Amino acid sequence: MPIKRFFTLCFLFFTVSFSAQNLSKTEKKIIASIEKNNADAITFLEKVVNINSGTLNAKGVKEVGMVFKDAFESINFETKWIEMPSEMNRAGHLFAETSGKKGKKLLLIGHLDTVFEEDSPFQKFKMVNDSIAHAPGGNDMKGGDVIVLYALKALHDNGLLKNAQITVAFTGDEESTGKPLTVSRKDLVEAAKKSDIALGFETSTGFNYATVARRGSSGWAVEVEGKRAHSSGIFSERTGAGAIFEISRILHEFYTEVKGEDLLTFNPGTLLGGTFVNFDSATSKGDVFGKSNVVAQKAMVRGGLRFISEEQKERARAKMREIVSNSLPHTSAKVTFTDSYPAMKPTEGNNGLLSILNDVSLDLNQGEVLAYDPGKRGAADVSFVAEYVDCLDGLGTMGSGAHTPEETVNLNTIEALTKRTAILIYRLINTK
Repeated sequence: MPIKRFFTLCFLFFTVSFSAQNLSKTEKKIIASIEKNNADAITFLEKVVNINSGTLNAKGVKEVGMVFKDAFESINFETKWIEMPSEMNRAGHLFAETSGKKGKKLLLIGHLDTVFEEDSPFQKFKMVNDSIAHAPGGNDMKGGDVIVLYALKALHDNGLLKNAQITVAFTGDEESTGKPLTVSRKDLVEAAKKSDIALGFETSTGFNYATVARRGSSGWAVEVEGKRAHSSGIFSERTGAGAIFEISRILHEFYTEVKGEDLLTFNPGTLLGGTFVNFDSATSKGDVFGKSNVVAQKAMVRGGLRFISEEQKERARAKMREIVSNSLPHTSAKVTFTDSYPAMKPTEGNNGLLSILNDVSLDLNQGEVLAYDPGKRGAADVSFVAEYVDCLDGLGTMGSGAHTPEETVNLNTIEALTKRTAILIYRLINTK
């Protein structure tokens, strides 16, 4: 980070909040509570980071959930742990709720799981310096969960949640979503249908950015059959092109004919071809057998597709189907698709929420907040509710190295981002 930018951020983070001229008397009390509780918030973050909660470590995910459950109950939220069917191999979700009738009805979204499974070389929370902590899963996204908790705690401590309807939804399988989605995201979608606004606390993309749109993601697979024969006969009317030439044609035409729309990307992640092909979709591992003097009989490719709208996704799929259908001689191919995360489109309502957040940030002397490029963000749980409510995401902590053993969280930003979140929530629950 440039030195000038570093000192600018430091100035923003440590500016005395009471100097903000546009904060009400009540809002200044909220800020004072957050400042008082910030050290406790960091201690709480350390506690939950030190509990391994890789998605498939159901016991660890639930243990983290119980720590948050106790914390939400201490500020008078009603909580419930939602179990998933045992065959899904997922821990479940934590929901916490207040049931007032004042202002906008809010859904606050986070997740308890991380990418660091129980058998990974899991490392503990450790201070790197006075502002940075090495914290696997702390940035993505236990830090965001802590921001939600301590923002609501500040509102509770000042008696400001008595008439609010707020649902906190911390899922236990965001990093590897349980299937079927109709089960694993049923409760999240139902909560959205009872809400006006959803706020997502995934990792921040920068102190002065928020997310008004996220691309969806889905899977695709192509399987090709060719005619097994001696290689001397390839290209002949009797033998044809073989499976590997056919799958090469398909991928080339995907690249030349499907590529091009703004925010549409697709990636072939696994490619196998030969006389015999074996692939285990559960582990994404496979093996092949083939010889240079035998025309390939089998080929397959697995990939992902990212899109900004359902319409864009369907256009891409239609082109892919058309390309696959135009087979080379003596080959046949089929393409299949699997849905995962829907898209969160940039809407007028989402941009309106960004405007409110921007006003909050300016009132806190924290600077302007801009929309982040959706092409640079992955999918997230907020995408499942974007069809039903206005959404804003990327409100979590700042850090680096997410999904790697070097993941860090910037502790200096937690207080400032908690203030921003608390004032945003306060203003929304006091809006008719």
